[in-house]
Amino acid sequence: MLEVDDPQRLSAAALDRIGADESMPDDERAHARSAVREDEAEALAYLVEPFDLVKEVPGIELAQASWTSEVIDYDPDAVEWGLDEDDEDDEDDEDDSEVGVEGEVGAGRV
Repeated sequence: MLEVDDPQRLSAAALDRIGADESMPDDERAHARSAVREDEAEALAYLVEPFDLVKEVPGIELAQASWTSEVIDYDPDAVEWGLDEDDEDDEDDEDDSEVGVEGEVGAGRV
């Protein structure tokens, strides 16, 4: 979980990154700037590279990544936000990844 406490700074950082990307075509840059101004998830997507998050994890090869976000009311003291409650239910289901015939791990979400 990620909390954005200053959406304007997040958007400004993403706009800086977009402005510095010399390989981005002008029409794509205009679209990216518009998306970043409207949606914090888009801003985050321009700042965080999914490959960098998993490149050092042994046995992982990132095939595809996607972002989703939603605005929620988060109360860390609320019972429904207990981070360990799902762990007890999943003891028998240790591995959620799909393994193919050749032992390749199926693409997951990051």
